Amino acid sequence: MINPFNIGDTKTFTHKVVDGDAARFESGEVHNVYSTFALSRDAEWSGRLFVLEMKEPGEEGIGTGITVTHHAPALMGQEVVFTATLAEVNKNEVVVDYTAHVGDRLVGSGKTWQKILKKEKLDRLFDSLK
Repeated sequence: MINPFNIGDTKTFTHKVVDGDAARFESGEVHNVYSTFALSRDAEWSGRLFVLEMKEPGEEGIGTGITVTHHAPALMGQEVVFTATLAEVNKNEVVVDYTAHVGDRLVGSGKTWQKILKKEKLDRLFDSLK
């Protein structure tokens, strides 16, 4: 693992809300807006943008935690801009704070945790679960 970053560095990611992001469960659609679980997926991706530049050949990142506060809805077709801020690097753990906005409106905020591990270690872990 390499770390070319400083605490406080940022990455941005923009996601346009599409039909697949709607709040739906097996019982049907709840709301035709950006769901909390889609927000979580995209928040994790915004933190992974750091991991992609930190992992070396033979390594991979794996999510280990996420917090999400969903402050306001984002409507279909709106662009949600994620700002991920590197908060900590603890050995192989990458901790990122993020916010998600539609314009000036805060849609979501929270924190992600990802670890960078050797792919072979992850493969052994996954194989042990079969």
